[in-house]
Amino acid sequence: MSRLVVSQVSKTFGHTRVLDAITLDVADGSATAVVGASGCGKTTLLRVIAGFESPDAGTVSVGSETVVRDGFSIPPQRRNIGYVAQDGALFPHLTVGQNIAYGLNGGLSGRRRRRDRVVELLDMVSLGSAYADRRPHELSGGQQQRVALARALARKPAVMLLDEPFSALDTGLRATTRQAVADTLRAAGMTSILVTHDQEEALSFADQVAVMRAGRFTQVGSPEQVYAAPADLFTARFLGDCVLLDGTVESGVARCALGRVPVRSDAPSGAVIVMTRPEQLVAQVVADGEAGTGTVRAVEFRGADVMLTIALDGAAAPIRVRRISVGAPVVGERVRLEVLGTAVAFDAEPDAATATMPATAA
Repeated sequence: MSRLVVSQVSKTFGHTRVLDAITLDVADGSATAVVGASGCGKTTLLRVIAGFESPDAGTVSVGSETVVRDGFSIPPQRRNIGYVAQDGALFPHLTVGQNIAYGLNGGLSGRRRRRDRVVELLDMVSLGSAYADRRPHELSGGQQQRVALARALARKPAVMLLDEPFSALDTGLRATTRQAVADTLRAAGMTSILVTHDQEEALSFADQVAVMRAGRFTQVGSPEQVYAAPADLFTARFLGDCVLLDGTVESGVARCALGRVPVRSDAPSGAVIVMTRPEQLVAQVVADGEAGTGTVRAVEFRGADVMLTIALDGAAAPIRVRRISVGAPVVGERVRLEVLGTAVAFDAEPDAATATMPATAA
């Protein structure tokens, strides 16, 4: 497969700058997820890479070949790039086998060889040869997406692009289909980009996550890095629930309503906003007379876990803490909170656009 490099790509529609000097490097054989809210530019980026849109500026390279540069663009059909759309876009009048064979594009001669290749591709996406004679309407949504992937893989593309391919599936089917597709691409050593608005999907699918906002990347890094060490409040809030508290940092330690909390080495000094994830906080019930951190005000049961709403002593607003449901505290109990790992500290006065972004957790 091939490394994909996007460099300083910009695109404007009318007076709206949809992509603003985007740069992205996808390593050979790896998967990158581009995640962002609707309208942030992520699908336009995918369409520029595929060749369905021409950028105003910038370059796109696949391996050693530059497919887009100023005044030059290789047509989509000659880019050797696979594309799986949100709805799979299977031909309803063709069987599954015929849909996949269409992707072979004359690459194999002989009915027997083409049939063998179709069966091989069905096995690759965990369906099996029995599905070859079925029609798309006889398949579940997840199976249709796997067939669409098999059709795209038939061309042996250098890069695979996935445009929100799981968004129309229900929750359970979405997870299993996502895992099957990820396993298939990994086994094939395929360089791929997944575009999604689903944070969990991005974090679980990819080796690299790029968070997009208003045509720019706010952060690009490993799933663990962007989740545990977000570059700004927008990225922190977009990727999951946050516990945000006012605090002060001095000598690598933040003082806040949780007490003394260690922060990352790159934390700013002085007045800050201290950010932890709800699962970093461990709530332990304290006996009468023992010192506690706060009081449980609400318990939201979620099956395997619960979300506790806790009024912290000295904090203006309650916080939410996630923990396993077995033996969970009840409303009215006093608890002591322990912070696992380190917190992230942001300047207390972020830019105005970030400051107005609604929090996913208080």
